[in-house]
Amino acid sequence: MTDTTVTPVSAKPAKSILEIDARTKKRNAAEKRFKAYGIAAICVGLFFLVALLWAIIQNGTPAFTQTYVTLDVELLEEKLDKTGERDIEAIKKVSTFGYKPLIQNALVDATEGMETEIEDKNLAKLLSDSAAAQIRDYVIANPDQIGETVEFTVLASSRVDGYLKGRVTREDLARDKNLSPDHLDLIDQMVEDGSVERIFNWAFITGADASEKRPESAGIGVSMIGSFFMMLVVLILALPIGVAASIYLEEFAPQNRFTDLIEVNISNLAAVPSIVFGILGLAVFIQFAHLPQSAPIVGGLTLTLMTLPTIVISTRASLKAVPPSIRDAALGVGASKMQTVFHHVLPLAMPGILTGTIIGLAQALGETAPLLLIGMVGFIASNYPEGVASGFLDPNSAMPAQIYEWAKRADPAYYERAWGGIIVLLVFLLTMNIIAIILRRRFERRW
Repeated sequence: MTDTTVTPVSAKPAKSILEIDARTKKRNAAEKRFKAYGIAAICVGLFFLVALLWAIIQNGTPAFTQTYVTLDVELLEEKLDKTGERDIEAIKKVSTFGYKPLIQNALVDATEGMETEIEDKNLAKLLSDSAAAQIRDYVIANPDQIGETVEFTVLASSRVDGYLKGRVTREDLARDKNLSPDHLDLIDQMVEDGSVERIFNWAFITGADASEKRPESAGIGVSMIGSFFMMLVVLILALPIGVAASIYLEEFAPQNRFTDLIEVNISNLAAVPSIVFGILGLAVFIQFAHLPQSAPIVGGLTLTLMTLPTIVISTRASLKAVPPSIRDAALGVGASKMQTVFHHVLPLAMPGILTGTIIGLAQALGETAPLLLIGMVGFIASNYPEGVASGFLDPNSAMPAQIYEWAKRADPAYYERAWGGIIVLLVFLLTMNIIAIILRRRFERRW
């Protein structure tokens, strides 16, 4: 037997764990690309968000200023109170047409010495149609001022306001019958004289909608009140009903086909288009229950139906987030099921419940389609409600419906106010979200 020489098999040299192989490099490159995609997506989203906010602010902020004309109007006694007895009923019989000659005389006096070829009868085109009504209301409230010369600050027309804001140009007036270039020349002189100026427009925040002939006097204040009363109805009804239903389904309801059917239907209702709820509200609350059309209570009931699924889903998610150990510990020391839920589980889930509720309210605040179907459109309420019951039952509009009405009107001044209304609506939504954050942090507990 002879010894044979065994030729050793050549083995590959062992690689160091500190050396990155090709597969690892490929995986790291894919991870870097994914991070880059994520950063690019965030940048694109921020770009569109900034562009949207810039468009809203740029187009909406002019609505918060308005052009006013200061006039010294002589309240002639022979025009306003021919008998001289200061009888209010007799003074009220003088319509706004009786005040237009007084305004014309005041405009002639205000433009005296200025270079203009405008006839005296055409000077009134510089002012809003609401000027005569404003002076008439003042005279009725202060009949002792008849015979005196009183200084009034009245609204300029929407075309004059648009010219000073850059919305109306001289080229536009070639197709406009309301003003001429001579009117703009006169406005420039009155601006230098100080009798025409732009000031903050409180009437836009506190006023009501106006007719097509008076876009410069339209405001969103009454619609804000309508939205406020609607949100009260939604809050009073949706919060207790939604939370109670969630607690029962999550903590007490048996797991069977019936509860499974309820859960599926709740999820489906959350995806139903809002206009369907508007049709439901029209059929049930107006045609069947005969509640007043266009009333905030009808809008609130309709939005309650739409908001309930959102509140139920968010509340159930908050209840599920409470660890089972909390329930087991409470039951282990002798607490009943009811005590466990209301003394331990519900307080811990309260931040999520409040956040979901306020988000649901914010969603309802911005809905338009259901309100249009039940008749809550613009220019149906010219005054503030006289009381709480009137606020719920009298016809009114809401901010989103008012914005929609302004956006579809022809005058550019209404388009400007639509953007301004969006700013007001966004302030409301931002306030509600800030409240949600504060409440969540206030009631949040760590475990």
